[in-house]
Amino acid sequence: MALRIAKAELPDELKQGMIDQLGAVMEPAEVLWHNPKVAQDGLGLGRLVAQWDAADVSLKSFAHMAVAAQVGCSWCLDVGYFQAQNENLDLKKASQVPRWRESEVFTPLERDVMEYAEAMTNTPPTVTDELYAGLLDRIGPAAMVELTTYIAFVNFSTRGNTAHGISSQGFSEACEIPLEARA
Repeated sequence: MALRIAKAELPDELKQGMIDQLGAVMEPAEVLWHNPKVAQDGLGLGRLVAQWDAADVSLKSFAHMAVAAQVGCSWCLDVGYFQAQNENLDLKKASQVPRWRESEVFTPLERDVMEYAEAMTNTPPTVTDELYAGLLDRIGPAAMVELTTYIAFVNFSTRGNTAHGISSQGFSEACEIPLEARA
């Protein structure tokens, strides 16, 4: 997929901060910088979301990657897997998220979180009372609210990136285990 809008020039300090953090400048920021207010607010919201800590980081990582695989945001899937490595999460599991239904490495809770992420991502959403209640019973109200809002934020990001034509920047190539293709 090719970018549908040219990259805008970012301020040097912002570029350097991304390079320091990720080793590269993020294409979504370069695209969104055509409207600096939108870009800054989106990046700021992403920083705030990253600070939430009521839900398990592995569960949020798997949810993020499940949404990205479903929407077709190769950039989000790529950077999500790279971030899983940086957070010392189980890369064998993370690498299997695009094919989680066929993989045998996930716990029942992890499977339900990815099913929930996909159900929230469907248009219209297909979340059932049973799926929601089952997750709520196991992770509690604070984590359930966080996970739900996190998945909604990921949908915001993945759908925007896909619409702009933003694709993988190769972040996951630094990971020791290859990222599986979606079944």
